[in-house]
Amino acid sequence: MPDDTPNRPPIHRDALHAPWRDRYMKQLSSDLQSKRDAARQGIDNAPADTFLGQYWANPEQDDRNHVIARVDQNEPGEVGGMILLNRYPYANGHLLVALGCARERLTDYTPAQRAALWALVDRAVELVETALCPQGVNIGVNQGRAAGAGVPMHLHTHVVPRWLGDVNFIDTVANIRVIPSALDVMAQRYREAWARLNG
Repeated sequence: MPDDTPNRPPIHRDALHAPWRDRYMKQLSSDLQSKRDAARQGIDNAPADTFLGQYWANPEQDDRNHVIARVDQNEPGEVGGMILLNRYPYANGHLLVALGCARERLTDYTPAQRAALWALVDRAVELVETALCPQGVNIGVNQGRAAGAGVPMHLHTHVVPRWLGDVNFIDTVANIRVIPSALDVMAQRYREAWARLNG
């Protein structure tokens, strides 16, 4: 009996081992470590010169910058941060979560700062689920430019509500994402949900 199953691609990819590249990778790592050591000497709690740092330093512009909520640093030792709309969303309602003090890597933050960041991520997820009732949520960190970080000097977390088919064929064939809600409308929706959660 003939086998009528279609030809299928192999389950795994072949690997080309290139040990001669190891020296190059080690040099990159050594250079990066030297830069990090030098930067660590001058670490303080000043906002970075990035849009996230600027947003943090200018709370009077929260409406214009679509900052939904901020947890302020009222006492020494407390950690402040903010939840804001991504101006270039992957999907409708895409949020960013960032601390006010900028660091390049997650482990450059103290344990208390990391705890504050993840507590704010928890609140952002609750906000997304309350405001939008999505079918799923992506939560992620892109640490470093090679990992896709658009703002590598100020680590931040993405909280992306998802629905089946939200990023569909048009992204594949036309490299276009369809975002149903205007940023101002979505910001207002989130602010109302934040007020309900914290009222």
